[in-house]
Amino acid sequence: MERSVDGKRVTVVGFGRSGAAAAKLALKMGAREAVMQDKRDAVELGDDKVLELARDGIRPELGGHKVQTLLESDVVVLSPGVPKLEAVSAAENAGIDVISEIEFASWFIHGEYIAITGTNGKSTVTTLAGAIVAASGVPTFVGGNLGAPLSEAVGTPAAQPGGALVVELSSYQLERTRSVPFRVSVLLNVTPDHLDRYGSLAAYAAAKQRIFLSQSTRDFAVVPAMDPAMVAMAAAGSAVVQTYAGPQADVRLDGDFIVDRWGGRFPRSLLKIRGGHNLENAMAAILAARLLGVGESAVREGLEGFEGLPHRMQFVAEEEGISYFNDSKATNVAASVKALEGVEQGRRVVLVAGGRDKGGSYGPLRPLLEKKGRALVLVGEATELMKAQLEDLVPVRHADDMFDAVRIARGCARKGDVVLLAPACSSLDMFENYEERGRVFSAAVRALVGTSRQEEDL
Repeated sequence: MERSVDGKRVTVVGFGRSGAAAAKLALKMGAREAVMQDKRDAVELGDDKVLELARDGIRPELGGHKVQTLLESDVVVLSPGVPKLEAVSAAENAGIDVISEIEFASWFIHGEYIAITGTNGKSTVTTLAGAIVAASGVPTFVGGNLGAPLSEAVGTPAAQPGGALVVELSSYQLERTRSVPFRVSVLLNVTPDHLDRYGSLAAYAAAKQRIFLSQSTRDFAVVPAMDPAMVAMAAAGSAVVQTYAGPQADVRLDGDFIVDRWGGRFPRSLLKIRGGHNLENAMAAILAARLLGVGESAVREGLEGFEGLPHRMQFVAEEEGISYFNDSKATNVAASVKALEGVEQGRRVVLVAGGRDKGGSYGPLRPLLEKKGRALVLVGEATELMKAQLEDLVPVRHADDMFDAVRIARGCARKGDVVLLAPACSSLDMFENYEERGRVFSAAVRALVGTSRQEEDL
């Protein structure tokens, strides 16, 4: 859906990679001015980053959100996660177009989309689906909430007719996305997350459901077969509902093979990613790619070449029979549950968890800690909350920082155990993002392995 910004003012609210990409795109497409607003000042954002924007022709407007600038704009692009702002509401009430970076980028894109959302698993499914589509020879862009902003796809072969865009979408991005023509929309799951923003699971789920909003009867809505709530959410839209991971699903398990309704049969042994949840993720990716027209040989090639994502059940090291795994991307309780479920039967787990609380209950961790837990090592702001809900199940230890947490966890572990970082919390109390948290955990493991190990008295 080509739309023009030629000669117009575009204001981006929220400094970040996607915001900067949208502002640069606006100028590239002929906008007379691109403004970037942020409540933070140049010192907080980094003088070098602000200077880089200015060199690119973008006008920084920092230290607050000026209503007049927004009212004098033709388009306002909201970066993901920007909270409700009176200035933005005033612009919207005045009839100014207020949209997401995803929506804005789509104005200049003509390829076909696979869009993927869910509380957990979306990065794995996005990356794997992208690998499968790319293996078919179609020019492919993979990004969105994961990696490169969609605005960076504009002008590439993937954005032209015959290209493909496999995009991960967060609830934040979907809030202001309303007319992007997603050929295939995938909703993996909805479990409590970001309740500090949405206030209720129903409101959070409604944001996720928007992935089906702009679809027509020629499009496809992909959901897990065994989740009636997800099926109902998809059926409320106009697209044809397709399912995976169920006895009668379009992609399902048949013994040691993943099979699909097109006659494809893919051995489970092709998968290098571990855990039952990753088997379901693979089925979702296969279905999405097949609905875009990808053939069986490309599916096989994509599955064979996919090694998994950094910070998602990533093996770090093994010492004295103790294995260390980094699942820093488990930023909510449901993801931590999946990580614990993925640990081989019979092995005990020393769980390293904590960070910034996101407003849910830690109760879903209880059955798995009771069954598999050796100890719980807590670090960060949520320590006391988590301790109060879980300390009756396993010994709990407090750590001052991530290095200390790894040291304590190593001391708690016994031969055959797994030390698992699956925080169930945001990383933003101590780290820039979950990637940094995972890197620090992995570095601490590597620094400690090979040194003397003092066992903790449990």
